[in-house]
Amino acid sequence: MAGATIKGALISFLPTAIGGIPLPNVIAFQINPETISHTWSEAAPPKPPANQQTPELTDPLAASGLPGETFSFTLSLDANEDIAAADANPVAAGIAQLGGVYARLSALEMLQYPNTPSSGGLLGAVSSAISAAGLGGGGSTVKLVPQSEVPLVLFVWGPGRILPVRVTGLTITEKLFDTTLNPIHADAQVTLRVLTPDDLTAIQSSMKDVAKAAYNYTLGLRQAGALANTASDAGRIIGMLPTPL
Repeated sequence: MAGATIKGALISFLPTAIGGIPLPNVIAFQINPETISHTWSEAAPPKPPANQQTPELTDPLAASGLPGETFSFTLSLDANEDIAAADANPVAAGIAQLGGVYARLSALEMLQYPNTPSSGGLLGAVSSAISAAGLGGGGSTVKLVPQSEVPLVLFVWGPGRILPVRVTGLTITEKLFDTTLNPIHADAQVTLRVLTPDDLTAIQSSMKDVAKAAYNYTLGLRQAGALANTASDAGRIIGMLPTPL
């Protein structure tokens, strides 16, 4: 008997006041998408030196950094599915009976909201107000208010693909409603941009080391897969290549 299909998920990390330990918020896909679009963009070419006066021949294969990746897919949400599975998950069934898929939609929507800075307090608020009013003195001001960030998210699509991402697009279509106008069925179109280790270096989240490890883990699996692929018909193809005279 085949095992149950693994659910895809988005995992965000919420700041807490308990020793600064982030709380994982797992958004498991109720129904896995049937198709996923995975789009690549080339790595940016290196910038020419600032003091270069005359154009020179450049290496067309030169690259600076890593290629870009995006994922896009549509998630189907259905409160009736949760209610029908009450024996397996009574909590989800109770939430679905009360609010349809509103809770599931809210979890996705909150991935778009920046986290409130966890430090700064009254000092940060006063400093921000002074800077905004131009009363700080001098030509430059020091920002004491921490920069807000949207949640750092891990896209989990099976054990072979775990990547740090930012949610860059979310379009929700609510289709059916209960008597109190809670949505009971909806489709959510999600677009994710993969964050590279260079991107992650600049973020403030305490989970950035975990995110870098996830990126490098998935990259290692890709490299192993590409190496394994060389064993398929490689000899016959290489035999057709021209040889230098």
